Amino acid sequence: MTQPKMDRHFSIDAIRGIAVMGILLMNIQAFAMVFAAYQFPQVHMDFTGANRDVWFYAHVFFNMKFITIFSALFGAGIVLMLGEDKQASLGVHYRRMLWLLLIGLIHAWVFWAGDILVPYAVMGMLVVLARRMKPMGLTIMGIALILLTGGLMALGFAFLPMMSPEDLESMRPSAETVAATVAVYQAGFIDRFGANASLTMMAETMQLTFFAGRLAGVMFVGMALYKWGFLTLRWSFLRYLVTAIIALGIGLPACWYGTNHLLETDFALDQFWVGETINYFASLLVALGYAAVVMLLCKLGPALRLILHPFAAVGRMAFTNYLTHTLVLTFIFVGTPGLGMMGEVERVGQFQIVVAIWVFQLIFSTIWLSMFRFGPMEWVWRSLTYWKFQPMRKSVAGAPPPTPA
Repeated sequence: MTQPKMDRHFSIDAIRGIAVMGILLMNIQAFAMVFAAYQFPQVHMDFTGANRDVWFYAHVFFNMKFITIFSALFGAGIVLMLGEDKQASLGVHYRRMLWLLLIGLIHAWVFWAGDILVPYAVMGMLVVLARRMKPMGLTIMGIALILLTGGLMALGFAFLPMMSPEDLESMRPSAETVAATVAVYQAGFIDRFGANASLTMMAETMQLTFFAGRLAGVMFVGMALYKWGFLTLRWSFLRYLVTAIIALGIGLPACWYGTNHLLETDFALDQFWVGETINYFASLLVALGYAAVVMLLCKLGPALRLILHPFAAVGRMAFTNYLTHTLVLTFIFVGTPGLGMMGEVERVGQFQIVVAIWVFQLIFSTIWLSMFRFGPMEWVWRSLTYWKFQPMRKSVAGAPPPTPA
């Protein structure tokens, strides 16, 4: 009788785990190099040969794809946890979002400017109001917000050639600025607080203005996909297969073309908007295709479930694993008490670090959840939300079940 519920959560956990792992491959660039190298990779360190190949394939197959999946699952999770009619649960939801906001602010201002928790918390307080809408209405509203944000982004990039060299310095810094930034981060954790604060202010402003529409739009679409049964394995195998073929068949060639365009034009400011806009929209299709592939694998039987089990464990501990990425990468790339290796690890080396973290988290998450109900940060978040310590160990005899979220 409990099997459908287990199936539903397994598919969502598995794709969430894959998403948080995929995000890491993009995020590591903003730890190992100056922030500007995320969009203009040639401004810092070697960008030839294998390093260029790593950037190319990451941009085609990862850039904006896994954060899109993660955002859609955030929206779906709101419907999953609250349902459509539980008014009393709204208070719990807003407490959850306020704690997430506080944790996100600490994460961003103390550790890393690239934090996504703050905009998630803010958008989570807004999109919850639409949880009773029909799937089609959610989809239409989501697509409208995505189109609006995409148009604003393309317009902003189209104006880049008109900006003064001083204004462009933050986006395409000079070699001197890059060297000075690296020196600050290598100096130590405390020394780089000022630089991180400046980046955080800029990043959060951009996220809550230009990028917020996409985040909210994707969350609305995630709510719709949950209600339609896409994320809960209620579609047929053939329907998932056709979705994957169409979405990836259109999305991946478009991303390939857009990325090639960036390279062929050498990231020229008057052409930059073309490649970025193509990836902005095509990444939505690729994300949908990836999600459909995971749903296909979940429907194929126990053998593949066994293979996906470690990924589902990573997904159940996504909050812990996301913050662990920051702690590990801050230690590696920021100076005292860290190793201070910013500016010293090329993209190939960054990829190797990512793979090592992936392997560790697949193993560690599986072992941890064999003994405990939640990941460490998931437990903290739940306990703070309900202002009551949640039972942690699975082996505690007679322990009450965790408070339902």
